[in-house]
Amino acid sequence: MCDAPKPADLLAWYDRHARDLPWRVAPADRVAGVVPDPYAVWLSEIMLQQTTVAAVRDYFTRFLTLWPTVEALAAAEDDRVMGEWAGLGYYARARNLLKCARAVTQMGGFPTTRAGLEELPGIGPYTSAAIAAIAYDLPETVVDGNVERVMARVFQIETPLPEAKPEMKARAASLTPDARPGDYAQAVMDLGATICTPKSPACGICPWNGQCRARRAGVQATLPARKPKTPKPTRYGIAYLARRPDGSWLVERRPDKGLLGGMLGWPGAEWGDLAAEAAPMPADWADPGVEVRHTFTHFHLRLALRVAEVPDSAQPRVGTFQKIRPSDLPTVMRKAFDVAKAAMPD
Repeated sequence: MCDAPKPADLLAWYDRHARDLPWRVAPADRVAGVVPDPYAVWLSEIMLQQTTVAAVRDYFTRFLTLWPTVEALAAAEDDRVMGEWAGLGYYARARNLLKCARAVTQMGGFPTTRAGLEELPGIGPYTSAAIAAIAYDLPETVVDGNVERVMARVFQIETPLPEAKPEMKARAASLTPDARPGDYAQAVMDLGATICTPKSPACGICPWNGQCRARRAGVQATLPARKPKTPKPTRYGIAYLARRPDGSWLVERRPDKGLLGGMLGWPGAEWGDLAAEAAPMPADWADPGVEVRHTFTHFHLRLALRVAEVPDSAQPRVGTFQKIRPSDLPTVMRKAFDVAKAAMPD
């Protein structure tokens, strides 16, 4: 039987190999007494939900430049924040980001306990644990996909996901130290992201390779086990893009709840098994012959387009004409905009 992994070994590795991330206090600085900014930790954790570090870097830096404090973000216009968020996806996070910033500002700062953090909009068990550990150095157990993979391998957990999650969390909790828990939480995530990777883990340079049960059994590359994925369904829709001579476009605000909630979009029927015609006004609608395809978490979308030049006097049944920037639109709507603009004369 392998010995249990030692948090001290991982922390020693982290002190030498920690990733340089714009929201992170380096381990040497943290040991020297530099305190992380809870606002930066919170912002990064919200952005990183279901998104990669590479995708988040530039967004995080831009948000901190535009809104350097939680109070500044709380005072920002909703449309501006949603526009800057466009491309990160999962737009409910952006709506909760604003709600949370305003709640924190009203209460005079971030709560300093996990329980207090979970009272805030958009902060669930994982995010509260991450903020409590990283920002306040509390011994909370932080379990993301990287940590699950590490636990599955070092403890040779062969139960497939998602059934294995409780055991993975229990194993992770058993290793969470009282000393430097914030650095330890980031160290386990770094280990999964850089060494204990999904494919071809670099076991030879892993600080826990001597204690890894899966490596000893030769099954590390097969863990964590997963049930076969159910194929994503495909939905269909038609988007109507109308432009007036003054350069304004017909857009509508999507409902706050639901997919792309609160974002600007193009009029059209709900997406479904078939593409339904739902023109927002009489016009000489043309088909540009290019279909927009986009993949969401739970389905693929195939979006047909209809484009039209309409007079300033046009009266749509739904939506309003506005001057827009492509950055104001979520990714799928921006794809449609690019196609429509190319199909229309300047």
